[in-house]
Amino acid sequence: MKMFARRSTLIVILASSLLMACHPAPPPAPPPQEITRSTVSSLDGMSLMDYPGPKAQIIYDQGAPDFFCDTVGLVAVYLHPEQQKQVLALYVQDMGKTDWTHPQGHWINAKTAFYVVGSKLLGSMGPTFASFAQPSDARNFAAKHGGKVIRFDQFTPEMAVMDGGVVKDKSM
Repeated sequence: MKMFARRSTLIVILASSLLMACHPAPPPAPPPQEITRSTVSSLDGMSLMDYPGPKAQIIYDQGAPDFFCDTVGLVAVYLHPEQQKQVLALYVQDMGKTDWTHPQGHWINAKTAFYVVGSKLLGSMGPTFASFAQPSDARNFAAKHGGKVIRFDQFTPEMAVMDGGVVKDKSM
């Protein structure tokens, strides 16, 4: 009986090894790119350094990354892709570690981040999704500035409507 158990274990190990060889792990995601004075939003050409709130970027398998002056842009493009580029990585800034008015660095994986939707703090284009690496930072932010904490997979296309800014500014 022990011989049969050893053979079964060996067969399982060999089969697992063969399956892993057929389906190798995906390569690690490329690192985020830092924002410079010349980095502009892929949607409207706005300089990312000139506005408050979390910034975002999508890195593709080919071509230059898309940068966004707020997280709403990233979610809108990702959930409503107009072109079929293969996405390698999505990054947002950890607002638990960077300044809201002049965010720099502190890039985190957008899919594992925690977001506060509906806060009183505005980003470059008005309401935005505040992004955090830690759930406690997101909860503290929501308690102070309002809003609800959600995860990336809870976003819907309707939540990332890009009709804010001057379109809704009735004072102009």
